[in-house]
Amino acid sequence: MENNNQNNGNNGQQMQIEIKPEVATGMYSNFTVVSHSATEFTLDFAAILPGLPKALVNSRIIMTPENALRLCQVLQQNLQNYEKQFGMRQKPVGGQTIAPFGKGGNGELN
Repeated sequence: MENNNQNNGNNGQQMQIEIKPEVATGMYSNFTVVSHSATEFTLDFAAILPGLPKALVNSRIIMTPENALRLCQVLQQNLQNYEKQFGMRQKPVGGQTIAPFGKGGNGELN
């Protein structure tokens, strides 16, 4: 999750990470829906594009709460590193939007 040179906590061994060429090109996402249950977090990454009537989810990631916390921490650290290198990031136009989907903390973040 962090870096392919990071120690994975197993006797000082480094984790080797392989990425397939079709995955390495990435997918564009400007909209994310996050939901959770007692045992997992689900992140749906989508693209909202002009002229299209709805957002298309192009990737779904399901992870444990522990890994969701690690993701949150590594994203926070990378945002801090980004700001040190490039300056303060600007909030999106209109600010951050969170729309709840009822009980359980389900919601969307874009």
